[in-house]
Amino acid sequence: MTSSLLAPSPAVLHGIPPVLAEVVRSGFVEGHHRGSLVLLAADGSVELALGDPAAPVYPRSANKPMQAAAMLRAGLELSGERLALAAASHSGEGFHLELVRTMLTEFGLRESDLQTPPDLPLDPVEAESYLAAGQVRDRVTMNCSGKHAAMIATSAANGWPLDSYLDPAHPLQRLVLEVVQEASGEPVAHVGTDGCGAPLMALTLTGLARAYRTFVTAAPGTPERRVADAMRAHPEYVAGTRRPDTWLMREVPGVLSKMGAESVQAVAFPDGRALAFKIDDGAPRAMGPVLARALELLGVDSPVVARIGEMPLLGGAERVGSIRAAF
Repeated sequence: MTSSLLAPSPAVLHGIPPVLAEVVRSGFVEGHHRGSLVLLAADGSVELALGDPAAPVYPRSANKPMQAAAMLRAGLELSGERLALAAASHSGEGFHLELVRTMLTEFGLRESDLQTPPDLPLDPVEAESYLAAGQVRDRVTMNCSGKHAAMIATSAANGWPLDSYLDPAHPLQRLVLEVVQEASGEPVAHVGTDGCGAPLMALTLTGLARAYRTFVTAAPGTPERRVADAMRAHPEYVAGTRRPDTWLMREVPGVLSKMGAESVQAVAFPDGRALAFKIDDGAPRAMGPVLARALELLGVDSPVVARIGEMPLLGGAERVGSIRAAF
């Protein structure tokens, strides 16, 4: 790559991120999605930078693997599907909700111990079925309930307060901060509150990509590698049966993938290649096309790339256009 690709574009220098995706209807470009993206080579060096990946962002749920690793460091005994669910933004499918409830029972906890906000299933198909069955918003149904169950279990195992497990000053959250900084190789730029109520640590996109690289290249048996291995072995528990993270981890060997709200995505490959991006306006419809193009640039040759990148636009119930990557 030329050195010009490693610097912010002129648009970014004026505060405007570059276009990462175009909305094309009937052959006419009717809109744009701007953002920033970084690709890392196998040795961890920056191979491609678009926009300003050195600016801090909230990774949102893309931070979950680091939160799960902190829980393992604190002594939580968790593995397999349970560990994958601790790092999940689950779709709210039946098997997700069943395992969350099982985990709570196994650790002697109650659903009322969860401090997740009551919510519907994240997956629209699941949400429709859930509502059609006459059910209402619930703490277990919220997509972060697996993480919260594991956080409470970690606190209980260490004799830490359960009612304040979401406080940034709580021993578990201080440990999460340490793990985030170690994995990313940079200080946390800001601490806020995520949608589920948990502390949220801001990183640069480059730091986020490097954190994922840390997880896949970590030595076997370390907390980071255990989380990565559980997520890759049980991707349906990390996301759901109709989610790109699941498809990618199922179909491309060794890949670790996790999305976050407001259109953040991080991916790492076992050889050390990694990527991270954020769509500036937070529109999830742009994520698939941008992710697919980034995977192509990293040399991924798999049918799943086209599946992830497919984002049609309809007119009169017929396809009349699509959202496509613009880089």
